[in-house]
Amino acid sequence: MLQQTQVATVIPYYERFLSRFSSIDALANADIDDVLHLWTGLGYYARARNLHKAAKMMQTQHNSQFPDSLEQALELPGVGRSTASSILTFAKGQALPILDGNVKRVLARHAMVDGWTGSTATQKQLWRLSEALTPTSQTGVFNQGLMDLGSMVCKRSKPLCHECPVAIDCQAQLKGLQDKYPVPKPKKQKPVKTCHIAMIQEKDTVLLLQRPPSGIWGGLWCPPMFETEQELHEYAEQYSATKAQPLTQFRHTFSHYHLDINAWLVRVEAQNHSRVMEPQPTLWYNLQQPQQVGLAAATERLLQAITIKE
Repeated sequence: MLQQTQVATVIPYYERFLSRFSSIDALANADIDDVLHLWTGLGYYARARNLHKAAKMMQTQHNSQFPDSLEQALELPGVGRSTASSILTFAKGQALPILDGNVKRVLARHAMVDGWTGSTATQKQLWRLSEALTPTSQTGVFNQGLMDLGSMVCKRSKPLCHECPVAIDCQAQLKGLQDKYPVPKPKKQKPVKTCHIAMIQEKDTVLLLQRPPSGIWGGLWCPPMFETEQELHEYAEQYSATKAQPLTQFRHTFSHYHLDINAWLVRVEAQNHSRVMEPQPTLWYNLQQPQQVGLAAATERLLQAITIKE
């Protein structure tokens, strides 16, 4: 959950998730819709899908336990080297280096590592540093201290160098370049895409389709989406003779692009449902008694727009 998301945002989601899925078996046996529902609003939904797949793999291949070796752990969906090493270090006492965001920042400043920490070349250099520093005994204590150092002292902005136990030989601190390291990600303007969304409403229900597993909002329930306004109107005519009316417009930002959403409201009569065959799983989402399914943040916003309009 902490991948790409701040701690303060994660905590309530984490608590609800553990309350519902208290073991690997509980998660593995759950329906993916239940998992995505508890992830709704957190974003980066591939994390939830991978976590569910990993639980199933551990249940069938590892007796519902986390693997004992780094090689086996890396076979789990969504588990990278740092995550695997952290779990094996703290849960199983293995002597392995880690490289989370806080550790990257500490090492990049201490050794004045040039290059964006997300690049392959720079990550390889940081892993070498982490490997060289990691002790063979009390590794968990060392790794926890290194993460805490990055979190509480070697902060992203305004690092507390006067409190740092390794400031004496920190290359960035010695040269007064703490604010220059780690080297920031090269700025790249995000492209803008446009889509048109049909909010098909019948009384207190709205039509949602389940997105394919891959692509944006994979596996989540969303209203029908189209590239052009003409496509939307042609689709809406299948449900209603009444012309689609503008509902709301807003920009939704993904990690790699902006999506300008134009939403249209189409009110339909109940008897018109059955004559439309959808190629994807469908759900008439009840606005008064919401089903517990995974919704994208943009979908939640669109459903709220209908409620406000009423």
